[in-house]
Amino acid sequence: MPGLLIGISGCAYLGVPPVSEWPAVTRRAKPTPQANPTVARTMLAAAKTNRVNLFGEFGTGGPGDYYTRAAVSIRQHTFASEGSDQGVDADSQGKRIVFSSTRHNLNPDLYVKSIQGVAVTQLTSDPASDVQPQFSPDGTKVAFASNRSGNWDIWIINVSGGAPVQVTAGPADQISPSWSPQGDRLVYCSRSAIGGQWELWITDATAGAERKFIGYGLFPEWSPVGETIVYQRARARGSRHFSIWTLQMIDGEPRYPTEIASSGSMALIQPTWAADGMHIAYSAVSSFGWADARLDDGEVAADVWIVQADGYGKVCLTNGHSSNFDPTFSPDGRVFFSTRNGPLEHLWSLEPSLSPLPTDAMGIVTRRADVNNRSEQTQAATIIEPSEHRDGD
Repeated sequence: MPGLLIGISGCAYLGVPPVSEWPAVTRRAKPTPQANPTVARTMLAAAKTNRVNLFGEFGTGGPGDYYTRAAVSIRQHTFASEGSDQGVDADSQGKRIVFSSTRHNLNPDLYVKSIQGVAVTQLTSDPASDVQPQFSPDGTKVAFASNRSGNWDIWIINVSGGAPVQVTAGPADQISPSWSPQGDRLVYCSRSAIGGQWELWITDATAGAERKFIGYGLFPEWSPVGETIVYQRARARGSRHFSIWTLQMIDGEPRYPTEIASSGSMALIQPTWAADGMHIAYSAVSSFGWADARLDDGEVAADVWIVQADGYGKVCLTNGHSSNFDPTFSPDGRVFFSTRNGPLEHLWSLEPSLSPLPTDAMGIVTRRADVNNRSEQTQAATIIEPSEHRDGD
């Protein structure tokens, strides 16, 4: 996917590539060697030669590109023989997934399929790139980012098909849409050439609606059960030192920005909510994807983690020896993510067990979470208590 790499999640395809100009978000300090030429890159085509990577950086190549492969997996959901599948989202009924894929074109289109099925239905077909799809709460529409208008904007299309409706317009790049629980508003991130950094905005889910600035950050997602928004944010402008934050919308105004998870050695990116609004999944990129964190095949080491919305109970769902991005929850608690298997990128899922928290005689939580590993190949979950202060988790 030449161009904007979105993987995003949700960031859907925001699987992001190069990095030269992403303000307020992140950048890499160490040069990255040439990746293994046998490993295909997953990039989204952006306007002209612009590309955006998972760290919110624009550029033309190099640091910021990422790769993914299967290492710890319970169930495989896509099986394309060529191209990459990323940016998955599950509907509120837990019956379908929507995702971006380059299986038929060099630039990604959107596809819908049954979670239990094999056949896929193509939702969009455009010479440009369509990425970061997300179902509306009622499952009848999909919001997504596309550069079909010349730069990245937010669009909405009916799941039944038809012509998409452009929600945002203008010279700024706007990506990573997420629906409010009522399905009447969208939160997204925007970057203008003048501002030079990624901003969070809210707008009605209609064409030409007024919009409201609510802060700085990247890859926002609205909680399915309330007025809380989770997003990634760098500690300092120009840094890739991302952590996971939330803010609350109270009487239409953003309040209480709170850091939920951070690391001294990893970039925590692409946060997403569980259906209960009490858990958050995200990807942790080792050493921010620098050369010393590359795997033997040239991929960037990254794992999927979950954490409670109060910052407790961090749990690693994958095994630390692969590259996994784009986590998203289905209503039944399964975590979907993209992973690379050789030159291909497919969608997989596993099932963490979000059971009631055990307590001791004094009522103190003794263990925050557990993972129900239903595959002999799945490595046991790593449970980290806040008191351990371990990096990257």
